[in-house]
Amino acid sequence: MHVDMPLKKLENYYGTNPKPDDFDDYWKRALEELEHYSLAYDLEEADITPHFANCYHLYFTGVGGARVHAKLVKPKNPTGQAIAIFHGYSVDSGDWLDKLAFAAQGITVMALDCRGQGGLSEDSLQTKGPTLKGHIIRGLDDNPDLLYYRQVFLDTVQTVRILQSLEDVDENRIGVYGQSQGGALATACAALEPTVTHLYAVYPFLSDYERAWNMDIQNSAYEEIAYFFRCFDPTHQRHQEIFAKLGYIDIQHLTDRIQASVEWVTAMRDHICPPSTQFAAYNKIRSEKQMTLYHEYGHEHLPHHADKAFQQFLTRL
Repeated sequence: MHVDMPLKKLENYYGTNPKPDDFDDYWKRALEELEHYSLAYDLEEADITPHFANCYHLYFTGVGGARVHAKLVKPKNPTGQAIAIFHGYSVDSGDWLDKLAFAAQGITVMALDCRGQGGLSEDSLQTKGPTLKGHIIRGLDDNPDLLYYRQVFLDTVQTVRILQSLEDVDENRIGVYGQSQGGALATACAALEPTVTHLYAVYPFLSDYERAWNMDIQNSAYEEIAYFFRCFDPTHQRHQEIFAKLGYIDIQHLTDRIQASVEWVTAMRDHICPPSTQFAAYNKIRSEKQMTLYHEYGHEHLPHHADKAFQQFLTRL
């Protein structure tokens, strides 16, 4: 049974949502803005004390002046390897435990809290439009430079650059990792920061918005798009304009920039982030890549993939 296209069609699907004509200039300007923000940060010791690592709350100033939080785990016997971890939609960077598994092997870990979600990062964005429901549509009725995910994508780049600035980290041995929203952020980060060495993305979100809307996705965060039309454009007079603007924060338009090796994990019965939206992004990747399919699984825990990610970061960084 297919919840989406058959696999043969997915392998040749390159997306529906339009790419803005000035997309490359948009992200060039965004990265230039990021240059105005320093890599300075503040550290606070965390209340967890493993014998092989030091754990900190790290705070930096992101674009727009927001105070952004991340968990930092520094191994006492570092190998020079490091990974940035990004979390799923609405939650936070999680417990320390999964970061400690990497630190026990000498890998430095930084796990970002997305602005205004479940963690400690601030959302200082001032923009027109609704605040009731969803971050995809936050800023959609304003200047594209005020899209929420533009700011978060830049936070991921800043996260990697802070990792690279640490004394015990080799700037050429950086990996990025995440699931769902986290998979999308890891993908965007690898695209916007070409020094990233390895990307491990699990059923990424934030891709091919018009395809998700066409599939009438109403049980996931993509439902925000339908909510926006219902409230602000019920007859879809702005249909092309809205999806073109969403194109600025559509990861499928970024993936051809990736230079890292890529491991991509897709669940073929995923009703939350449909496989076609993921293939739209994956099929445009030009670097070394591999996709693992879970045919009987949806947007849920996928057995063994975390162990595989752990082993890949040990050997590929």
